Amino acid sequence: MKEMNTKTITRMAVLMALTTVMTMVIHIPTIGTNGYLNLGDMVVFLAALTLGKKGGFLVGGIGSGLADLLLGYSHYAPITFIVKGLEGYIAGKILETKLGQDKPIIATVVGGLWMAFGYYFAEIFMYGAKAALASVPGNIMQGLLGAVTAIVLFEALKRTKVAS
Repeated sequence: MKEMNTKTITRMAVLMALTTVMTMVIHIPTIGTNGYLNLGDMVVFLAALTLGKKGGFLVGGIGSGLADLLLGYSHYAPITFIVKGLEGYIAGKILETKLGQDKPIIATVVGGLWMAFGYYFAEIFMYGAKAALASVPGNIMQGLLGAVTAIVLFEALKRTKVAS
């Protein structure tokens, strides 16, 4: 992550708020696990792309966890903080490597797959293996959608010199 100056802290706060909003605006309840699908992953990955692994962790964990609290999914908030935080961290960590710099889609896809399986492992204890397994395909699709849209948006922002 870049040095913690006012500009970086402001970007992080805006991305946390945007993660919360993108998670809340379109949330589709899932059957069997009392969870929901959303578009917040796109912003988590955008944070990893622009702020690095620490920024990805904080934006993913705090922004997504806050959405859970505000939407009434408080039972998911601690899990979300860890799963979505690590989603951003993992993508950011891979982005530090030559592979991640050359092919950022790999970093975001791996982060999205982690998210799907992170929720799966937590939901095994909450709802049982069968119900948890039912949420995996939707979470994978959510993660992949977030991965692809974040890369497209980041490339567009780079061309306008908004993102470096």
